[in-house]
Amino acid sequence: MRAVNFEENIRKIVETDPRYPFDAYLFVQEALKHTQRALGRNRTNQKHVGGKELLEGIRLYALKTFGPMVPTMMEAWGIRSCEDFGAIVFNMISQKLATKSETDRLDDFKGGYDFHEAFRKPYLPSKTARSKAKSEGMKIGAGH
Repeated sequence: MRAVNFEENIRKIVETDPRYPFDAYLFVQEALKHTQRALGRNRTNQKHVGGKELLEGIRLYALKTFGPMVPTMMEAWGIRSCEDFGAIVFNMISQKLATKSETDRLDDFKGGYDFHEAFRKPYLPSKTARSKAKSEGMKIGAGH
């Protein structure tokens, strides 16, 4: 699909369903392409990626692309759960910007992962690091 048609169709989706901005759709499209490549499904006849696979691909692509800013980006785009990714994907399917198999359902995106665990936790210090920092802080403060 030509980029102009893709962008035009995304604008139509955003006009009819303004829950998610244009950039959220571009991100999901790029995450889909990234997932297809990572799974070796970038050939024309084997491109399909299921909902659970796509969720994991989105998670990895988001971490790679935005690092610790992922939660900020998702919040700015109104994406608060995996179900939001499903809504974006199915909006894209409705405009023929993505395809689905007979078994693909919006429910495939329900309960995929907790956003805190997926996007914040990888950047939080480990308990060991927090304990060490706390004990070192206590030593520093003890001398004053």
